[in-house]
Amino acid sequence: MLHSGHVCFLKTAADYGELHLGIGADKNVKELKGRFPVNTQDERKYMLEALKCVKSVRINRGSGMLDFVQELKRIAPDFFIVNEDGNSPAKAGLCRELGIKYVVLKRIPHAHLPARSTTSLRRECRIPYRLDLAGGWLDQPSVSKLGAGPVLTLSLEPTQEFNERSGLATSSRKRAIELWHTDLPGGDREKLAKLLFSYENPPGTTEFSGSQDPIGIVFPGLNRLDYRGGFWPEKITTVNDPDILRWLERHLHLVTLGPRRSSFQVGAGARVTAANVRALALAADRCWAAILKMNLAEFGREFRSSFEAQVRLFPKMMTAEVRAAIKQYAGRAAGWKLSGAGGGGYLVVVSEHVVPGAIRIKIRSGPP
Repeated sequence: MLHSGHVCFLKTAADYGELHLGIGADKNVKELKGRFPVNTQDERKYMLEALKCVKSVRINRGSGMLDFVQELKRIAPDFFIVNEDGNSPAKAGLCRELGIKYVVLKRIPHAHLPARSTTSLRRECRIPYRLDLAGGWLDQPSVSKLGAGPVLTLSLEPTQEFNERSGLATSSRKRAIELWHTDLPGGDREKLAKLLFSYENPPGTTEFSGSQDPIGIVFPGLNRLDYRGGFWPEKITTVNDPDILRWLERHLHLVTLGPRRSSFQVGAGARVTAANVRALALAADRCWAAILKMNLAEFGREFRSSFEAQVRLFPKMMTAEVRAAIKQYAGRAAGWKLSGAGGGGYLVVVSEHVVPGAIRIKIRSGPP
């Protein structure tokens, strides 16, 4: 869905020289996002070729997030240019191998024009996303029945278009949009979250979406959800202290890995044991304590411990791509974890310093 944000990006990229574009084939978009693009590959190619700043457009012949490798090697450019949304460690690593300078452009709208994204074209929507900070999987009864513990979530403002199937509760958010359109309604938050949970998991559902998703969307700020073997937490604790929320915003950075494939099965080879569940619950509890103290070193350590406990439960979460991304940040970050169940998404990095090319978050806050 071509918009002014795309045109501004392409005109800025053209300042580096002769501009050649690679676009995703319809089939690969469907595999990555679970849906076909609004405009077909031929229509997208036609519109982009009509821009005077564009020299040529190719439909990428590969698959996955690096579907452009053949085109890149054929063109052999001096620069490979992406925006912040399209930045990923895998792309940066490929360019290093090929001796191509990797450039990440910020999303800055053209003068006097509003910031645009594909999401904003579809609908001006203020429904939040949900970020799982620690303890993920404990909202599944099959896990928490072996050991009670907390799941920590953040409610995120929709400041940009986050990738689908990337662990930010995009499926639950779609259901919320079906129910409430562009804004969350007022009223009892727990009742609204239960309504959204029931809507997403109607009678006859066999694989339940966890309740941390609707709760993390509906409840503002930082939330601790204490599970003890049920679908719904026994207690929900919300923190809207502005100092704590701004502290988290400063130190959390999202590195794009790309959405997980529709064929990805995280449950294969799962090791859901009481010992592994206890390790996850303990790490999440310690992570909560570190956040309340705003202790960065402790937070990073327990954040990482929570992720490592998740991987022990579900080893498939740790793919080669995830391992490569972690390797790039391990020496200079306090902690890291995946935003979701593995196979892609975002690598969430805890760092005292700005992480180049990473996405910054805005936490949706409520009354203190």
